[in-house]
Amino acid sequence: MARLSVAVHVQHPTTREWVVLEPGEEPALELAAEITNPGAWEGGVLPEPEDQAEGEGPPPFGFAPDETSDPEPEPDADLESAPTPQRRRKTATT
Repeated sequence: MARLSVAVHVQHPTTREWVVLEPGEEPALELAAEITNPGAWEGGVLPEPEDQAEGEGPPPFGFAPDETSDPEPEPDADLESAPTPQRRRKTATT
């Protein structure tokens, strides 16, 4: 298992509690998966989980795989026949 070279604050994936990991610690696999900065690890290399091959598992938070992304909406063909909105006129104050 890889060791940390710096202190890291990480949120536990199941309990959602914040955990502080000190330099030299070897975090549990579920915590190590949350630390994605290579500079936090000794040698600058992210540890590879033993039970997962590369490319498997859920994507990192905030990223969706291409096959699940929403398709682009098709443009409306009826835009020309839609009524044009009217501008409101200000009333004159005297």
